[in-house]
Amino acid sequence: MEIFKNIPAIKFEGAQSKNPLAFKYYDAERVVLGKTMKEHLPFAMAWWHNLCANGTDMFGRGVADKSFGQEVGTMAHAKAKVDAGFEFMQKLGIGYFCFHDVDIVPEADDIKETNRRLDEISDYILEKMKETGIKCLWGTANMFSNPRFCNGAGSTNSADVFAFAAAQVKKALDITVKLGGVGYVFWGGREGYETLLNTDVKFEQNNIARLMKMAVEYGRSIGFTGDFYIEPKPKEPMKHQYDFDAATAIGFLRAYGLDKDFKLNIEANHATLAGHTFEHDLRISAINGMLGSIDANQGDMLLGWDTDEFPFDVYTATMCMYEVLKAGGLTGGFNFDAKNRRPSYTFEDMFEGFVLGMDTFALGLIKAAELIEDGRIDEFIKERYASFATSEIGKKIVSGKTSLVELAAYADGLGSPELPGSGKQERLEGIINNILFR
Repeated sequence: MEIFKNIPAIKFEGAQSKNPLAFKYYDAERVVLGKTMKEHLPFAMAWWHNLCANGTDMFGRGVADKSFGQEVGTMAHAKAKVDAGFEFMQKLGIGYFCFHDVDIVPEADDIKETNRRLDEISDYILEKMKETGIKCLWGTANMFSNPRFCNGAGSTNSADVFAFAAAQVKKALDITVKLGGVGYVFWGGREGYETLLNTDVKFEQNNIARLMKMAVEYGRSIGFTGDFYIEPKPKEPMKHQYDFDAATAIGFLRAYGLDKDFKLNIEANHATLAGHTFEHDLRISAINGMLGSIDANQGDMLLGWDTDEFPFDVYTATMCMYEVLKAGGLTGGFNFDAKNRRPSYTFEDMFEGFVLGMDTFALGLIKAAELIEDGRIDEFIKERYASFATSEIGKKIVSGKTSLVELAAYADGLGSPELPGSGKQERLEGIINNILFR
């Protein structure tokens, strides 16, 4: 039975189209730098926002009807969400989905019943995957919504809660492997603290690492060959979270020997909440060999919380795709961890949000490729550091064949060195505008 009855399959119509239910820039088969857009941009639907979120916030009830014709909180509703999700993805040409355990079934009072429901619904999802060819990008466990996780999951002060979290991770991994997911995410939604007055930070971080190590051991034992991901976030819901940003998460993974199995899932809105740009956290991940997957959204710069808006900032999308292309692509994909604004509550709005996001990243891909082909930025950076490649002392510094004593003697002969050369930031920003708007 068709759920989105008045919504056609979304087609590419080009930049001149004024049809809100058509792609202006995302042409799945268009080749950019030797690969199709579909290959560069493996888009995924976030089950939680698209099929579950109804616009409820701390000030008011939900406004969007996500019942899909069934009583919310029942297994019939869970199956209706599967039907809706796969119809939605097919109409948009989206090839992947992501999920939390409690997105796909209502959580029962008894974990054994929850797990039975997960087995039942994952069987149904698997049928839909075989029918459509749509795949699972990654799975995860929701270890932040239930009151038991008020003090965290891995970072909890309760051994019983820690054990329950471990049980959820085990089952979520089972389902992820069953559905062929290429990744498994730890989003530390409450892995942090409100005050140091009641917190043993070292103990909590040790326990988070213990949980992750057990997850890796179990995942590998059941045939999971993909990447585990940490998704950095600086704050909200906890005042200070242990996975504050990309650099912090990488340091944590290396400190506990988890860096061989984990990469990062970078979210745009989380990077800006940490006081960085989106492209900063992507670059830090990439240069450390840990850029794995992306949650594609954006925040509102006037608001200090995680607004999860559909991305429309082409400048940021261009710089994102520049980093992704330079890194050689992702091991994961682009998950739209994004939701419609509360007043945008219709089925049509759901589709238009994805059209906006997919077009934004497609245009970003086109412009990032043009930046790379243009070559002026790469050439400037090469020239800026040329003294380390062309001078004898520069070569010695880079090769590690010098010392403080030799460098001090060399400096004595310099007198006062010349300024290191202009950074030409304004020129480079002009190049970006030239590429974006020509």
